[in-house]
Amino acid sequence: MSTVDFNALFEQFNRLKVAIVGDVMLDTYWWGNTDRISPEAPVPVVSLQKKEMRVGGAANVALNTSSLGASTTIISIIGDDADGIALTALLNGHGINTTMLLSSKERITTNKMRVMSRNQQMMRLDAEITTDISAALELEMIKSVRTLFETNCPDVLIFEDYNKGVLTTHIIEQLIALCKEFGVVTTVDPKRNNFLAFKGVDIFKPNLKEVKEGLNVLVDKVDLNTLDKIHTALHEVLEHQISLITLSEKGVFYQTQNEAKIIPTHVRNIADVSGAGDTVIAVASLVYTATKNMHLAAEMANIAGGLVCEEVGTAAIIKALFLKECNSLLQ
Repeated sequence: MSTVDFNALFEQFNRLKVAIVGDVMLDTYWWGNTDRISPEAPVPVVSLQKKEMRVGGAANVALNTSSLGASTTIISIIGDDADGIALTALLNGHGINTTMLLSSKERITTNKMRVMSRNQQMMRLDAEITTDISAALELEMIKSVRTLFETNCPDVLIFEDYNKGVLTTHIIEQLIALCKEFGVVTTVDPKRNNFLAFKGVDIFKPNLKEVKEGLNVLVDKVDLNTLDKIHTALHEVLEHQISLITLSEKGVFYQTQNEAKIIPTHVRNIADVSGAGDTVIAVASLVYTATKNMHLAAEMANIAGGLVCEEVGTAAIIKALFLKECNSLLQ
């Protein structure tokens, strides 16, 4: 790779405007100690010591882009409830624009409640509604996004789908068309329900498991030949520009019209893979939008995804540490 001025690139992030649309979540952690089994049932007793709330899902992507300096707007539907208030406050506290978080009495705010002991997850409780949002909410969201584009158009729109009902097929089609109308870069972190709905986007970023499920294919080995066939199969349906596929411990693969490569992972002390995909799409979106260099975007996203895996739970990339790693590993 030719020499990159990463200090200048990271400064460029500060001038980018990013919008993230998709399923936002509240991640609640209950931390405690475990040293006995309940006399009531064969389950561990966790002695609660502290509670912690973090942002998750599309909100975690927003946290990552904001942490890297980009002006960030989150677009989603939340419930008219205490969890929605808490999530909004967390996002505001990180300097993320929440004026396009629409509150609805039809929904509840997704809350993933994790019971943690000895840095391990003992149990998870999910409070959520996963049916598609109503046609009225669809219309309200599309109108809000058009207003954003007309008044303060972002440089890139990131679709973050967790199959919780915000990204309906109609929403996806309308917002991609809007991005094309305004010349906005589009990137996608898909899930199974709408996997092949994101037609015409710039970057399509599934993980390998999602690809196998979405295309209903078996993958015996992970090599360039196999991944090239996957990209071709995706492109036949999506007509997208770039595939970026995360390969877990094997790294990341990207393919454009002109090049394809597997970028291996860097050695890490893995603590938790939660939220790594959020960081990858956030970094890849920023770098590609700033440089139009997909190889560089994949290299940097690969490093960023590994870094956040060293933390327990969802965590945003630390800008100074990330910059140090890029200067160390990519020069």
